[in-house]
Amino acid sequence: MSGASGFIAVHVVQHLLEAGYKVRGTVRSAEKGDYLKNKFAKDFDYVIVEDLEKEGGFDDAVKDVDAILHTASPFHFNFTDPYKDLVNPAVNGTVSILKSAKKNGQKVQRVVITSSFASVVDSSIKPVYTFTEKDWNEYSPAQLKEKGKDVSAPDAYRASKTLAERAAWDFIEKEKPQFDLVTVNPPFVLGPVIHQITKPESLNTSVAAWYACLTGKKTADEVKGPAGSEVDVRDLAKAHVQAIAVEEAGNNRFAITNQAFTWQQALDVLDGQSSDVFPNVTKGQKGAGDNVKQNLYDGSKSKQVLKLEYHSFKDTIMDMTKSLAEREQGKWSADI
Repeated sequence: MSGASGFIAVHVVQHLLEAGYKVRGTVRSAEKGDYLKNKFAKDFDYVIVEDLEKEGGFDDAVKDVDAILHTASPFHFNFTDPYKDLVNPAVNGTVSILKSAKKNGQKVQRVVITSSFASVVDSSIKPVYTFTEKDWNEYSPAQLKEKGKDVSAPDAYRASKTLAERAAWDFIEKEKPQFDLVTVNPPFVLGPVIHQITKPESLNTSVAAWYACLTGKKTADEVKGPAGSEVDVRDLAKAHVQAIAVEEAGNNRFAITNQAFTWQQALDVLDGQSSDVFPNVTKGQKGAGDNVKQNLYDGSKSKQVLKLEYHSFKDTIMDMTKSLAEREQGKWSADI
């Protein structure tokens, strides 16, 4: 699997190993690979791929594997050039691993790509609309084409995910490789942090938003507005495993989501309680995030085909908070 050291990916590795698979992960450095090797030890090894976009960069990584999980893709809103910083790594990295799989992955039967609800959801559609796997985000790529470097950060990211997933499906249609394709399309991914991270500034975007609530950086007005939909990272990891294991999942997209939410609802799980670790939790107004009008995201297909059973929102928030508290207390040690 690619990008094995990230927030989502480490959970995927753990679930794969627990399901009895042997895992070969790609990482950008030996330090990241050794951390994972020490964490998981048995049945995990790694290959260093420094440049996702390099032609043939995944050739060695895909040899003698039965399935590929491609989780490596940028998720951030900080860019100078939307093409160089977001679109090209997402699209070229995806096409690169598919080319390597066709060329050197003779045993590969299935490729699973971690896409995003960003490639499904059209932000120009006003609430309340329920998105499904049949929908495609046409708006963000159009905004990127029209505005170039002046495109908004959210649309730049959403366009990168849309164009990367489109490129994957186009590859399957045109190249007709020996493997089929599955894409999983999660929204905001929340839950416990188990990957190597040494400072809060390096948190993935979704969990960083919750950390901002715990440290009082988000305002009461900000937390009561619509946030979108969410999924527990452990459920997303299970979805990746099932996407390999379930034969009929082939050539399908899957919305992996539990529910729509607001950050106020997440704060309501804490019931207004601060702690010694997080004494400055944002003081929202309990219940202010309920009944907020926002678009929805239908994850029923994932329950029917992948047989997913989702964590409760309460468990997701509490377990995420606990993991962040452990890191805050440990001064963000790399050994946690």
